[in-house]
Amino acid sequence: MRKIIGSTSAALAVAVGAALLAPPAAQAAPVYPFADPDPFYGAPADVGARADGDVLASRTVAATGFPTADAWQVKYKSTNSAGAPIAAVTTVLVPRGTPANRPLVSYQPFVNALGLECAPSHQLFTGGLQEAPALNALLARGWAVAIPDHLGPTSAYGAAKLGGRLVLDGVRAAQRLPEAGLGGSPVGLAGYSGGAMATNWAAALAPTYAPELNIVGAAEGGTPVNIGELADRLGSTRSQAFGLGFAAAIGLEREYPTRSPLGDGLNGDGLALRAQMSNMCTDSILGAGAGKSLPDLTNGPGILADPSGRAVMDENSVELYPGVPRTPMFVWHGSADPLVAIGPVQNTVARYCSQGARVQFDVIPGADHGTATMLGAGPAFGYLGDRFAGIPAPSNC
Repeated sequence: MRKIIGSTSAALAVAVGAALLAPPAAQAAPVYPFADPDPFYGAPADVGARADGDVLASRTVAATGFPTADAWQVKYKSTNSAGAPIAAVTTVLVPRGTPANRPLVSYQPFVNALGLECAPSHQLFTGGLQEAPALNALLARGWAVAIPDHLGPTSAYGAAKLGGRLVLDGVRAAQRLPEAGLGGSPVGLAGYSGGAMATNWAAALAPTYAPELNIVGAAEGGTPVNIGELADRLGSTRSQAFGLGFAAAIGLEREYPTRSPLGDGLNGDGLALRAQMSNMCTDSILGAGAGKSLPDLTNGPGILADPSGRAVMDENSVELYPGVPRTPMFVWHGSADPLVAIGPVQNTVARYCSQGARVQFDVIPGADHGTATMLGAGPAFGYLGDRFAGIPAPSNC
């Protein structure tokens, strides 16, 4: 009997050891966020039969932190990067007592996150959204504000082109919500950093994706216009900001699971970090990734050397997208920004100018990525105010 137990234990030990040494195939598959427990966020069965921007559901919400506004969460139909229908959410804030068709600003917060609980529609009314003061400043001007969950239903951080579509379809949905009274509103776009990525993509896609929208201006700052350049800089050497680059790679894998297979090239430490980050918000992502690099986490060159993965990065880099915004743009950037390089932004602005776009490009001397946020916000909102007033847009092309 003792011999049988010993043999069984030995066999079990061998089996367990083999299981630990050989990572299961499922470990390399994309890691998605926990499902949102609120059924409001789910896609209805007929979502594929609806037009982009159609309202699928809406509900009023208590506008905690925005005492002058009425608020709705609006679920709408959009399309992901594979061409499949998805349900997305935007939050619409409308100042009380203002007339119908007041200006509407779609404001894209810098949501550098992988968990669904980090989305603006969750963070807006819990005090978790850092940009709430900016939203109140917009409301104080009498403008309505739409705040889309621009990372989409899988929190695909880094999938910036998807973000552009979600912004435009979110504007459509806000204008199709009868009780908001925004059906004829002129539209402005605004965002900083990760929010600026979605803003720039929305402006660039609008002429072909949503030509019917009356977008009178876009204001963006600290814009990461080239995902590949950012990945090379943040991924190749150890960095305190590495977590953001790694999170973007996770998000791109979620949106492009066959074309950007991050997990295939990760070692055990990389797979563990990806799993650890899969539901994190910005601060936790930065902490988890601090001081790391892709060489620490990969077997060989990894995703940065993969042609398919590079193509996905290029497709989500608005610097490389041939389309040009037709709406006037205000672009600002800190001259000393260590996170988002100014060179690709200068290249993008130069191309827009060469093709007839009206761009006001302001470089803030000495400002880093954080300080430029505040220094550029006031001029950006003033710029949108002038566009809503019908004043001709300036350009320093």
